[in-house]
Parts: sequence; structure tokens; C-alpha cells
Amino acid sequence: MFQILTHDILPVFAILALGYGLGWRGTFSRAEAAVVNRVSLTLLQPALIFPLVATVPIAEFDVRALALYGLCEAVGFGIAFLIARRMFRREAAEAWMLAMAVVFVNSLLYIWPISFLIYGEAAALPVTALVAWDASLVFGIFIIGAELIANPSAGLSSAGRRIATNPILLAIAAGAVLNISGLPLPAPLITAAEFAGAAAAPLTLFALGVILSQQSLRPSPVVAAISGLKLLAFPALVAAALGIGGVEGRWNDLFTLTAAGPSGAMAFALALLHGVRTDAVAPVIIWTSVLSLISLAWLA
Repeated sequence: MFQILTHDILPVFAILALGYGLGWRGTFSRAEAAVVNRVSLTLLQPALIFPLVATVPIAEFDVRALALYGLCEAVGFGIAFLIARRMFRREAAEAWMLAMAVVFVNSLLYIWPISFLIYGEAAALPVTALVAWDASLVFGIFIIGAELIANPSAGLSSAGRRIATNPILLAIAAGAVLNISGLPLPAPLITAAEFAGAAAAPLTLFALGVILSQQSLRPSPVVAAISGLKLLAFPALVAAALGIGGVEGRWNDLFTLTAAGPSGAMAFALALLHGVRTDAVAPVIIWTSVLSLISLAWLA
């Protein structure tokens, strides 16, 4: 467990910690990190997601395991949203981001590279399946929901135009069409996407660290509740659903590992992009990132 922590998990986490440290020292400003975050969100992450969705081996997926995990995401999101809205009286847009932080794991930028370091590409197929699932369908739903909730005064037509031109959604759609059609990707396109996509995870984590260094990390009641739902309730829900559903072996182990990961950085990135209050979602990401280190090493 200790070697997995030091050799595979901490090096990825260190990028986030480096950004936090340099932001705290004032070497990089929040405005600079926000620009990097925007570049990553609109350019680098689409380049990372497109070849993933286009080439992922859908026929090899355990559909039952994915369906159960998706059901857990829906249930967990609904519970977290109601808690944020009813118990903590948060506005709808912020409650949306907080609920997203409970079920949308940092799988693409954190768990995926860690799983490849530990298990290799073939053994990490379940994590690849979840990354494709979350990066395409689930993230798409969150992007659309954030657009509609965060900008209600803009109207449906304006929100529709922003959704239709969203780079990540376009990358997801293009990748899905190519995957379903079976058309091969041109080699130069793969090279360009891989070259740009390789920078997505480190740059996003670094920028996130810088931005989070300007936030208070005080574990308020809402931060403690959402972090607890993420680190304890959601993995327990996934493990129970997979056990009841008869999912065994590597799919069970790696789905549970993924569910125990930290809150996805995209909840904060979307909140920042739409001007949504971040004083709760930011500490949630930091606390879950730190507290999940030991649990991830143990489950791996």
C-alpha cells in the first residue's frame, strides 16, 4: 500500500499541491490560473476526451456494472442536491455544483492516470469505461444543467447556442459518432489530440491548486457534509449496489476504487466559469483530495 501511495498516487497529487503552494506564495495569481483553467477546459480537455470516446472499446464494457454505477450517481446526486438546497439553503446553481462534487469523481484527471500506473492499460479497462462514461454522458448532463441553472435569465435559446458550441460537448459528440460508425481516426489527428491532451491533467490540477490556495479551507458544516457524502456514502452506495448486482472481480474492485476518489475538479471549474459561489465547493475538492490519499492506496 505504501509503495502505491508514494510511487503512483502522490506524484499525481503533487501537481495539485505544487499549484497550491505557489499560489499561496503569490508566485502565480488567481487571474493567471483562471486563464490556464479556461484554456484547459475549452482546448486541452476536448483534445483529451475526443480520442478517448472515439476509440474506447465499448463492446468490452460490463454494461451491468456501468448501469449500477450510473444509478448510484443519480441517487447520490439527488440526495446531495436536496441536502444542499433544503438543509444548507444554498442557491440552485451552487447546490448543483456541490451535488456534482459528490458523484463526479476526478476520474479523468486523477484516477485514470493512477490506475494506468498501477495496473497498466489492459487491467485498467473498468476505469477507462468509467472515465468514458463520466467524460461523455455524465459530464455532458452537468454542463447542460450548469448552463441552464447558472444563466436562467439568458433564456433557452441563448443557453442552447452555448451548449451547441461547447468544445467539450462537441468533442464528445464527434468521438461518439466515430466510435459508433467504426471509422478510423487519421493518424495526424490522433497525434495532435494526444499531444494536446497530455497537458490537460497537469495544467488543470496545477491551475486548480493555485485558485484553491486563495480559498478558505475551513471545514464548515456544508463542507463537512458534502465531503462525508463523497468519501463515505457514495463509495459505500456503489459497493453495495455492485455486490447486490452480482458484479465481481476487477470491475467491482476498480469501480469501488474510482467511487472512493476525490471530488472532480470540473465541479469547481464549471462554478468558476459560470460565476457561481465557490467558497464551499473549493474546500470540498481540497479536503476530499487529501483525505482520499490513504483510502485510494488501501483500495488499490
